[in-house]
Amino acid sequence: MSGHSKWETTRRSKAIVDAKKGAIFTKYAKLISVAARKGGDPTINFSLRMAIDKAKSANMPKENVERAIKRGTGELGGTQIEELTYEGIGPVKSQFIVKCLTDNKNRTAAEVRHIFGEAGGSLGSVLWNFELKGVILITAEELKSKNLFKNDDFELELIDAGIQNILEEEEGVTIYTRPEDLQKIKQFLETKSLKTESAEVEYVPKEKRQLNDEEKAKVQKFVDALEDHEDITNYYMDVNI
Repeated sequence: MSGHSKWETTRRSKAIVDAKKGAIFTKYAKLISVAARKGGDPTINFSLRMAIDKAKSANMPKENVERAIKRGTGELGGTQIEELTYEGIGPVKSQFIVKCLTDNKNRTAAEVRHIFGEAGGSLGSVLWNFELKGVILITAEELKSKNLFKNDDFELELIDAGIQNILEEEEGVTIYTRPEDLQKIKQFLETKSLKTESAEVEYVPKEKRQLNDEEKAKVQKFVDALEDHEDITNYYMDVNI
């Protein structure tokens, strides 16, 4: 899994949350509502628990979280939210998978297509270069506080628990699992009293390309447009920026 790092993306996401709290809260409310369709109890519904954790990391108010849960379980009225996934080619032939939650499929489809077109790209099949994996981030600071940073015994325990790969970096570790094992590995980490920075099922590129500074700037502008769109909740790409 060489070359795949989420730490820069995570830092950027936190900066965006600070700058655009209202828009981010709207996105997280949608995530919570969709997850709550499978049940409103986060101790049973793992997807809901992960969505709530994400919202809490952005300091989303408790009443917003509770309202989103009730909307998902049907206790509150509201327009039905649909989950959509788009594939496409962005600037400099970068490959993107874009996840959306929307109450107006036609509007969102047109706007996502426009974002790709404005960047000189287009919608098209790229899923062949991605695979679904559970991705868990734990900061070096958190691991050091439990004496588990660069700890061989801990890594062996993770392997025994069923992880696929672990990537050590200065900022922390990225753990890769099969999608169906994400909950099990997250629960194992909790037995170690470890707080995770994030834990999600993601589209991970099989190959990731490096870009020069000019190419990075073009992709960054495209990414900014994706992040500014209220219906786009996540995106995955095959390039480092």
